[in-house]
Amino acid sequence: MAFEPPRRLLRALGETRRSGPEGPDEADEWLERLPELAREAVALRELTVERVQAPGGRSSLVVLVRRADGTPAVLKLAPGRARPEAERVALAHWDGRGAVRLLDGGDTGEASGTDGVLLLERLHPDVSVRSLPEAKALLEAAGTLRRLWVEPPADPVLETVAERTGRQAEAMRATAAGEAGAGIGTLVDAALAARAELLVQPPEALLLHGTFRQSKVLAGERVPWLAVGPDPVVGECAFDLARLVRDRVEDLIASPSGPSITRRRIKRLAESLEVDQARLRGWTLFRAVESGVRAGRVGRPRDAELLLEFAGWL
Repeated sequence: MAFEPPRRLLRALGETRRSGPEGPDEADEWLERLPELAREAVALRELTVERVQAPGGRSSLVVLVRRADGTPAVLKLAPGRARPEAERVALAHWDGRGAVRLLDGGDTGEASGTDGVLLLERLHPDVSVRSLPEAKALLEAAGTLRRLWVEPPADPVLETVAERTGRQAEAMRATAAGEAGAGIGTLVDAALAARAELLVQPPEALLLHGTFRQSKVLAGERVPWLAVGPDPVVGECAFDLARLVRDRVEDLIASPSGPSITRRRIKRLAESLEVDQARLRGWTLFRAVESGVRAGRVGRPRDAELLLEFAGWL
């Protein structure tokens, strides 16, 4: 079978290339080796391939497979810059509680020669919590996220919120400095100030999903909804919840009452998950500005415009 990466993945890898340093790119090398890596992973695990999932993810190739006993599963292959080994550690630690279950153990040495490969339980890839009405979707997503907030494993592969946002802050400063007059400097300054204040005394250090949103919650068989695709990080819950606040941002921007809806959403989510409202607002601001600046940097001006307008409400 040909393991052709979907267009969505190719576009996303192109964006990371444009946002990264010049020189040989790991993503290009990974794409060249992808068919071989997939064949190795399939043969090693004695899998039968059904099809490549499309549109799939933005950071990995997702293949629907069956194990030797006929059990449906998902084979996921990701380049190193997507931090697949951190995902492996987190999924093994959650062990199916609130998240998709890892089927090939937590030991990266188990599949020699196929680092960056995960074998996962099969969920319903085309049914996410976004298919529900908005209020119900937020409720179910928040309930799923709460189950993931546990004490983290002692593993150096996991970043902290301070480390991850530190890298992001440097990229934001560089972009803002190179776009004087573009109208983002004030927002970047506000986001960086919020980050600095939030990192002074964080209330907890738990294992977080890292990139949680409604589309990352899929229908399952064991329980109705399970999270997929973490980019795990260790830090405070408000950081994780902040990405959920801006879900369906295009609908918020299109609504004349978007700012008031956003304020109510922050209040409701903070209260339901026992997160400090001011801290949630601060991380929502930082993450929206960071995403907006990055979207502009990689050539997605419409996304950048939406995210920065949203950030301006905060």
